[in-house]
Amino acid sequence: MVYRRASQGRSNFGGRRVSRRGGGFRWQIMLLFAVGAAIYYFVNQEEVPFTGRQQLRTMEPAQEMQLGLQSYRQILADSQVVTNEPVVDVVREIGARIARAAAPEDPGFEWAFNVIDSPQVNAFALPGGYTAVYTGLIPVAQTEDGLAVVMGHEVGHALAHHGAERMAQQNMQRIVGTGVALGAGGMDQTAQRTVMGVFGGISQYGYALPFSRAHESEADYIGLILMARACYDPREAPRLWERMAAAGGATPPEFQSTHPSPETRINDFETWMPEAVEIYNQNCPNDISLR
Repeated sequence: MVYRRASQGRSNFGGRRVSRRGGGFRWQIMLLFAVGAAIYYFVNQEEVPFTGRQQLRTMEPAQEMQLGLQSYRQILADSQVVTNEPVVDVVREIGARIARAAAPEDPGFEWAFNVIDSPQVNAFALPGGYTAVYTGLIPVAQTEDGLAVVMGHEVGHALAHHGAERMAQQNMQRIVGTGVALGAGGMDQTAQRTVMGVFGGISQYGYALPFSRAHESEADYIGLILMARACYDPREAPRLWERMAAAGGATPPEFQSTHPSPETRINDFETWMPEAVEIYNQNCPNDISLR
């Protein structure tokens, strides 16, 4: 019996020659999923209040509010909520004024404002207007105007439906990612890992992080307008971020961060300040006019 050597790179099984090499990237599959992602994007456009930006959003406000309330109740249950301290009244007064200022764009939020005992220099507002301030923020905010900067920013996230937009964006990324994975499915494992690694880097640094920074900037703008409408001095915004920068220590380069740098935020506030001062002067005739 004579055994013949199979040609290099191939082997014989059942009379068929099977290649050990993977194929190339299947662009047709990728294109199909890209078209699907584009359709998903363009048929789910909504307008952001205050800025007029078109955003990708599929969730109804009522569903957002339900999820926000569930999360808020869980956070409060797991936290040390401050009840009988003067800061609680201050936070709730600021919150009430910001909520009134947001009335023209309010989709029907059930506003709630609480204080949580925690060293975090932070605050949050969930969909539905469910808001909390951490006690660690108080020394950095220093004044009611400083607190209004942060609270207005967080309320801005909720009014702009940023949470729902992030979920829709993640869905679109999954659609594209599935197309990339299937398109690379015929390649060898090393090539597949390379393709998915490149896609992951592009998705993270070219899409997810820039969108997150854009959300933060948009919330900064909305918050500045809200605090001006509510008769808090908008000029405190850049001052607050000078203090936040001093309190925050070293930060990663902006392109690696979910948030703009303090310097970027300060520059943005200075750019928007004439509009905010004009709104303040129009809405607060009994206060000292700002210049």
